[in-house]
Amino acid sequence: MSATFKDLGISTEGAVGIVEIQRPPHNFFDNSLINQIADAFEAFDRDDKIRAYVLCAQGKSFCAGADFANRPQTGANETGKHLYKEATRIFRAKKPSVGAIQGPAIGGGLGLALATDFRVAAPEARFAANFTRLGFHPGFSLTFTLPRLIGQQKANLMFYTGRRIGGEEAVQWGLADALAPLADVRKEALKLAQEIAESAPLALMSTRETMRRGFADAAEAATERELTEQEWTRKTEDFKEGVKSYAEKRPGNWKNR
Repeated sequence: MSATFKDLGISTEGAVGIVEIQRPPHNFFDNSLINQIADAFEAFDRDDKIRAYVLCAQGKSFCAGADFANRPQTGANETGKHLYKEATRIFRAKKPSVGAIQGPAIGGGLGLALATDFRVAAPEARFAANFTRLGFHPGFSLTFTLPRLIGQQKANLMFYTGRRIGGEEAVQWGLADALAPLADVRKEALKLAQEIAESAPLALMSTRETMRRGFADAAEAATERELTEQEWTRKTEDFKEGVKSYAEKRPGNWKNR
């Protein structure tokens, strides 16, 4: 791969491409980071030597979502339409991917984790759809991907409560496919990707296309509804209070406006 990336480390191991997010400790995302990940996936899709890839991250968190507490509230321009357009490119990747989830995957970071085909998690991993705790509507196609993965009822529980699900429970629920010690998460994710890469590449992509037929289109359609709801809920007083209370680790003092 000839391209260079500001916030990613790109490498290969045999037929597996490795995309490492390099914004430690929490790897907060923005439009630029999602764009870079989409570019990297598309580059690996064009590389005939690569049959699968691993998405991993430096630092404590896999991806803690958007850093609302430490940046201006710029509305949908930063975290809405542009970001979701880039995220749709990740959902349209052609080759299988494995996420190495060593720590928190929160909010949009959960959405990014669920964009991979499989996830290997450490016991220290935390999966949370904390949007309502912040005072706004879920995004990153999670209203499609999360219930598809764990069922409507468990997805409702995660959305309505913002509860954090640890690595062991995540495997039980189907949020993750394998559990590995923290020190071995990336190694086990790579091992799974290498096992996938042993399959014939054309048959592998063809089978994946069949198994995920309509997936990217449905994910993109979900974002349209999500965006509509996010745009107005992010203008409320409760959203401002949600960001503040979440940062202060206390219950929100909601005003219902």
